[in-house]
Amino acid sequence: MGNVFDELTWRGLVAQTTDPDALREALATPITVYCGFDPTAPSLHFGNLVQLIVLRHLQRAGHHVIGLVGGSTGLIGDPRPSSERVLKTKEETAADVARIAVQVRRILGEDDANPARFVNNLDWTAPISALDFLRDYGKHFRVNQMIRKDAVAARLNSEQGISYTEFSYQILQALDFLHLFREYGCRLQTGGQDQWGNLTAGVDLVGRVEGASVHALTTPLLTDSAGEKFGKSAGNAIWLDPDMTSPYAFYQYWLNVEDASVVMLLKVFTDLAPDEIEDLARQVADEPFRRTAQKVLAAEITTLVHGAAATAAVQAASAALFGTGDLGALDERTLLDATAELPSGAVPAGGSVVDALVASGLADSRNAARRLLGDGGVSLNNVKVSDAEAVLGSADFLHGQVAILKRGRKSMAAVRRQE
Repeated sequence: MGNVFDELTWRGLVAQTTDPDALREALATPITVYCGFDPTAPSLHFGNLVQLIVLRHLQRAGHHVIGLVGGSTGLIGDPRPSSERVLKTKEETAADVARIAVQVRRILGEDDANPARFVNNLDWTAPISALDFLRDYGKHFRVNQMIRKDAVAARLNSEQGISYTEFSYQILQALDFLHLFREYGCRLQTGGQDQWGNLTAGVDLVGRVEGASVHALTTPLLTDSAGEKFGKSAGNAIWLDPDMTSPYAFYQYWLNVEDASVVMLLKVFTDLAPDEIEDLARQVADEPFRRTAQKVLAAEITTLVHGAAATAAVQAASAALFGTGDLGALDERTLLDATAELPSGAVPAGGSVVDALVASGLADSRNAARRLLGDGGVSLNNVKVSDAEAVLGSADFLHGQVAILKRGRKSMAAVRRQE
């Protein structure tokens, strides 16, 4: 596609812009663009990944991208429609900033020909005194406009109300755009659809102070066919940090998305060309049981976030768990991640397979377990077991910790070694 704005639109990554025609024209030549990431948690999550994807597209199109981590805005907190945020300490915020900066750098730092710039807004906000903040910046904001922002309006209509601290957040974020415009000539800020009010506050501030025309672009909220937001698994957020959402769980989340949404997600999260996505869409329609599109999506996005080696490891684990692959070849971390959500029980080394079947819930009783073994319906680490007197030796506990029992083809459990 000739203009990156057209590609972002085709991929479903454009919800709102301040002026679509003017922005498309501006993107015809290289400009500087930024997106901010606040340290509201120790890791970025699914929603932040959408913004990083937008920056990657712009970066590859030759635009100069800035990844901003909010060391100052993170100390204040963007107002939520529901309730006041609990403020974290400066030390906690600084630790989260450091972790998030690593994630931003990992995803945006691959283009040596057009490297991204990384900044922390605490560097230019901390030196500003309260009086200077009010005189030099606060005077450009009108309270009657500020209270119309969605989150602020919702809080004003609640019993809890809103503190001046959170009310001032939009001024801080607008200050970022002004600073980056002055320092680097930045002319575009991107963000999620829920950030529209904060983004336009920055556009307005740059216009009032510098008399310049700058732009804002938001991405849509991604929902499934039932209208539920993507990015949650069993009620928990999908994090980019492998210690918070393991690469295996991350891969499985994308592998299990519904057919109705997978093509949309391929457009958003991969670099696949239109003809490649059209081919995968055809396979979804003609051979949905193969789940080819989901496998491509899971592999592409896991590689982006966690690297090719992690993707290969989780694919091997998936093949071993749900097929006949070599479970013993899996590394310890991947094995433990892959079995973390399985039904489990514990038996000591030397304990019987019968006891393990009962302890893990694969059999209701010892007699039922013996019948399963006699019928040839049990496997231990993907090896058939038919002897009702079989035991689990030390070697059966992979990495000395867990053995995989299967009843039939679909029922599986992790048997932990009991000391």
